[in-house]
Amino acid sequence: MFEVTGDIVALLMLAAFVAGVVDSIAGGGGLITLPVLVLAGAPPVTAIATNKVQGVFGAGMAAIAYARGGHVDLRKQIKPALIAFVAAIAGALLTSYLPTDVIRLGLPVLLIGIALFFALKPGLNDVDRAQRLAPGLFALTIVPLVAFYDGLIGPGAGAFYMLGFVALGGYGVLRATAHTKLLNFASNLGGIATYALVAQPWWAVGLAMGAAQVAGAWVGSKLAMRVGSRLIKPVLVTAATALAVRLLWQIWA
Repeated sequence: MFEVTGDIVALLMLAAFVAGVVDSIAGGGGLITLPVLVLAGAPPVTAIATNKVQGVFGAGMAAIAYARGGHVDLRKQIKPALIAFVAAIAGALLTSYLPTDVIRLGLPVLLIGIALFFALKPGLNDVDRAQRLAPGLFALTIVPLVAFYDGLIGPGAGAFYMLGFVALGGYGVLRATAHTKLLNFASNLGGIATYALVAQPWWAVGLAMGAAQVAGAWVGSKLAMRVGSRLIKPVLVTAATALAVRLLWQIWA
């Protein structure tokens, strides 16, 4: 492994803490941690693998916090989480075979669309609405689709889960946020299971960042439960827009 000094580990942990706060509120924490890992000297595949290692801790902590707050029943999400786990493995295994560059070209457009949806659609709050897709059908369609993408590429998966829960599941913004976290945890875990075989994650760095992610996710989830959609919506819009801009910069640079 490339030698990482204590100062760099401290900076990576700080980035992971901030990412944990952002990700537990609206998703998009990888926007912070993935570039920082690359700047620290991790090769791209190693950075992606290490990012999965640290990200799983934040998603897990957020899932537990929202469950304790009464916003999600994790037991009812076990089957969808298993689907997400398997779909993420499939996505990660097919990374070298699918046209990920083409997907990256369309991703900024989708993220900007998500940002506009949450910024401009009236009446988006913490109140549940009419359900457009039954939970079972949602678990068999939207969940594996997003999880497959999470294993394949990753950035923005939380926002896609959120959009599905709000637009199709009929969930209020806070409840939708709570329901994304176990699925994020499962798809991250599926990514780890695959990348651990085909890549070389920085396990020690990933675990250190994971500890910081746990603290950040606890803080972020508490803030989200206290303030609700008034906090989640602007953070989600900002994170989705920033990720779209970053991806466009990568394409044009």
